[in-house]
Amino acid sequence: MKRLIPEGQTTCSLCSRLRRGHLYRIATELGATKITLGHHRDDIVETLFLNLFYTGKLKAIPPKLRSKDGRHRVIRPLAFVKEADLARYSELRAFPIIPCDLCGSQEDLKRKKVKAFLHEWEQESPGCSDSIAAALANVAPSLLMDPQLFDFSTRDSTTENALEGDAWLDQEPATTH
Repeated sequence: MKRLIPEGQTTCSLCSRLRRGHLYRIATELGATKITLGHHRDDIVETLFLNLFYTGKLKAIPPKLRSKDGRHRVIRPLAFVKEADLARYSELRAFPIIPCDLCGSQEDLKRKKVKAFLHEWEQESPGCSDSIAAALANVAPSLLMDPQLFDFSTRDSTTENALEGDAWLDQEPATTH
């Protein structure tokens, strides 16, 4: 890791990629086509913000994903469950908790900062995490700025999907008699 990652950078992305590679390899050796991972809703929201802040991409972790080569399906059955609910359930069942930071030696992890940011934001605006998670399942692509999804270069900027986003603002008001 230290050979591939520059000094001062976190090793998380490489470590994650190497772990995924091992999971896919072992699944193939076992003849398995599905891989189940334990990412919960907070992991997904944190990943959204990590991508927004540090990669300039609007993406997160989907509940179900087909591998690039098409041989495996990754499922995340806890994708809609809050971390606090899982922690409480684990406490009630006396499950051991294994920390996610496998190396443990990295203090300045961006994920920790994003988690703290989201926690503070939730304290100031209760329910905002629920709203963020809901937004991940309620996307209006034509109201974003991706020219691969929507052609902004033409004069006619109407979208084909009239129900998307705020198209209701363009509708004529209903008359009452």
